[in-house]
Amino acid sequence: MAEVMTALATETRAAARAETLRRRCLERKGLLPSPRQDHRHVAASLRASEGVPSWPVRRGLLTRDLLAWFPFALDDQELLLGRMAPDRPEWQAEREEAKAWLAARYPDVFTPGQTGHCELDLSRLLALGLDGLRADVERRLAAAEGAQAETYQSFAHALDGLAVFIEHAADTAEEALPHASPERRAELALMAGACRRVAHQPPATFREALQLLWLAVLAVQHANYASLVQPGHLDRTLWPYYRDDLAAGRLKREGALELLEALYLLLNEQIADGLAIGVMVGGRDAQGRDLTNDLSYLCLEALRRTRLIYPTVGICWHEGTPPELVELAVELIAAGIPNPALFGDETIQRGLRMYGVPPQESWNYVNSTCVEITPSGSSNVWVASPYFSVPKLLLDEIAAQVGASRSGGRGVALTFEEFLARYGARLGQAIAEGAAQQNRNRERRQRHGGKPLQSVLTRDCLERGRDIDDGGARYNWVECSFVGLANLADALAVIREEAYGDGLSLAELKALCDADFAGHEAERQRLLNRHPKYGNVCPEVDELVGWVVALARGECAKQRMLPDDSPFVPGAFCWIQHERLGRECGATPDGRKAGFPFADGGGPAQGREKHGPTSAILSTTCWDHAPLIGGLAYNLKFGKSLFATPEARERLRDLLLTYLRRGGFETQVNVVDAETLRRAQREPEAYRDLVVRIGGYTDYFARLSPQMQSEIIARTEFAGF
Repeated sequence: MAEVMTALATETRAAARAETLRRRCLERKGLLPSPRQDHRHVAASLRASEGVPSWPVRRGLLTRDLLAWFPFALDDQELLLGRMAPDRPEWQAEREEAKAWLAARYPDVFTPGQTGHCELDLSRLLALGLDGLRADVERRLAAAEGAQAETYQSFAHALDGLAVFIEHAADTAEEALPHASPERRAELALMAGACRRVAHQPPATFREALQLLWLAVLAVQHANYASLVQPGHLDRTLWPYYRDDLAAGRLKREGALELLEALYLLLNEQIADGLAIGVMVGGRDAQGRDLTNDLSYLCLEALRRTRLIYPTVGICWHEGTPPELVELAVELIAAGIPNPALFGDETIQRGLRMYGVPPQESWNYVNSTCVEITPSGSSNVWVASPYFSVPKLLLDEIAAQVGASRSGGRGVALTFEEFLARYGARLGQAIAEGAAQQNRNRERRQRHGGKPLQSVLTRDCLERGRDIDDGGARYNWVECSFVGLANLADALAVIREEAYGDGLSLAELKALCDADFAGHEAERQRLLNRHPKYGNVCPEVDELVGWVVALARGECAKQRMLPDDSPFVPGAFCWIQHERLGRECGATPDGRKAGFPFADGGGPAQGREKHGPTSAILSTTCWDHAPLIGGLAYNLKFGKSLFATPEARERLRDLLLTYLRRGGFETQVNVVDAETLRRAQREPEAYRDLVVRIGGYTDYFARLSPQMQSEIIARTEFAGF
């Protein structure tokens, strides 16, 4: 009985701590300086290194200096170190002076293009410790010459900075000791001791490994301007430490859960709202064996008490995934926690193999933020680079066709097939231009960039003696994304039946769209409701989505990316771009009015699924998702009252598994009714922590734009299965 009471008391304290830190996190949001806005220490470091002739070495020194400067903060409840101190207004003048100096002296110090969006390779760091990894770099440096020697020297400086960074974290805990209660002093001593050890030696415990993981992620994000580096597969990286601690009696399951919650809270402290950060669990190894373990469950369970937007926790689902793992995810989703997502492991592995990842490596991937897929530990993959508005390109083609017809010019499409061919050529041209711009960005990154710490923690930069910005990583492809697939398919179906059938001409459709259907609401309703729409098992429309995906894949395959002739990889990931690009696009022939958001991923456009979620899933999975390694999300929305019984949750589980078994890429669920969302629109302060799924990521409903809020409300809310 005493043990039960002790366990209950421990759980109560843990819940109270999580709630306190959760509240403080929401209160502190917005107080952190953005690394891309605070250039004081960048300028100071570059001024100090102006006598150094090598730019890579100076990048290493810059990394070291930024890590040595990092201002840690710690309150009386946190269990892990790694929170940045709040901004101070008195720094503003100094920041502006530094920004102006950098713009004049080093305009390319912040190079264009994507950063981060990856899981680091921590295997060497965990096995050798920081001193051992530093010694490995020194051995390579001694045998190198020329540019390679400069690169290794930059790596050494970066690791020196990481050691100082971690030591300063320990200092922060020790400085709090004199003012702490006896119980808190014990916690602070554990925190400081963990940091002192991992600043030099390999971690020996779960706490030490988790602390090192987070500090490495934070250091790369901060000092190498690598946004959104992911914690990744915590149940793989941390499993040996968790297993051994439990066996030795050093740790209990509840203690590990508290530490994971501490990590999740730090993620929310450090990552600005409106972005994404991911943890992945489950999946298979190279031999096809399931990798689920107790930490997989804890990574999901940690969402229950934190209830903030970060992280998403993706399950790599395959037929051997334990049913209990999916059931836990569904339980959380049904409780209104939208962070869990399910990824189709077989579909994603097949897609990775399409782009040259060998079978023995295709199991080891991560959702690099939202749903974009990158190889774990070996990626310099750029994601969402760029986004293409496929409905806007359709309007451009309609205008070109109408103009050619009126002028009697050549090139008028006389059949629907000719129209599709001309649209395909237009899309191909946009893809070629987009790829060319990314290659220009990569050329600038190669000349002026440098991310030495991220490079040390990315395969195969050490082996090649090349920085990640110079092509050192094993995988260097670029992922673009096509937004508005459902709207395009629906609009093409209208064009086929109207302009190339017995209805309105292309010129008449263009006139309606140009006028945003003003004075023609009846005609808009006819186009919207009398023509078949994607999501209702209408093959004549569904096949058009498959057509445009195949078209995009083929056109992307014509492009090659610097620095190593990597592929240009398609996706249908939206983030918030379905709202932004929709806002910039005029009315479309599917009946969508100007400015209204596009469909939010690979599923149907808002409100157009007329026959329930099963029909929508059948349509959404009737074409091959595997080539879209750039990401694809399928959003579902249900009212919360629907899941009051275990039977209802089982039906939701079965629905999600149907999607995955049919080759679905990724699916996520909002369980919140439209009336709650409307109240949140009216009373945003009362719903500050209401979390919803958007286009592959989670966000606070109250901070979304009015247009995005309306888009979520407009999504079909299924009342049953």
